[in-house]
Amino acid sequence: MTEARPPGPIDPRDLRVSDAEREHVITVLQKAIGHGLINLDEFTTRTDIALAARTRSELNGVLVDLPGVVNRDLPGAVASRPVEFRSTMSSVKRNGNWVVPQDILIRNRMGSTDLDFTEAVIDHAEVRVEVDVAGGSVELLMPESASVDADDVQVTAGSVTNKVRGGARLGGTHFVIVGTVTAGSLTIRRPTYVRIGSLTIRRPWKVSWDN
Repeated sequence: MTEARPPGPIDPRDLRVSDAEREHVITVLQKAIGHGLINLDEFTTRTDIALAARTRSELNGVLVDLPGVVNRDLPGAVASRPVEFRSTMSSVKRNGNWVVPQDILIRNRMGSTDLDFTEAVIDHAEVRVEVDVAGGSVELLMPESASVDADDVQVTAGSVTNKVRGGARLGGTHFVIVGTVTAGSLTIRRPTYVRIGSLTIRRPWKVSWDN
């Protein structure tokens, strides 16, 4: 009698996809139209393929030629290289009307990194931020409509404070924070506002007047 052999490992591309994954890809395709990457006919064709897809390789096929567009739930998707913010015993700041990439790497060695997303241009439903902090501090200031998941950040002799946890509002961006904090700190929060008559004071400090 021939002994049955155990099945070999399954290629992740052959794994079955869920309705949620199909819906996510269709959302990405809608954004691709907005960026002028595909036209309406291409959107219709790719949407039909996505809805009929059974495996992850079939689903990834509708995204592979779209630069900067990634479905992170699917292994094998092509991701853009992250934009790095590096500080070694120095400080890095971004605020105002700056363009936020989809992938960010914060490499901090006994420095400070402050990224203010409240007035930034964010064209992504999801932004991934990887932190590599040793002896430094990182502060991320989030828009009111954003949500944040920082549960996968590994901390050693340091701290992670996430004051932004609720679900994103309509049109809001979801931030996924991963990486390590060693003998340093990561703070994620929203600004606070104080209103005095027509004067609005924001902390971090910014003063504005009603017209």
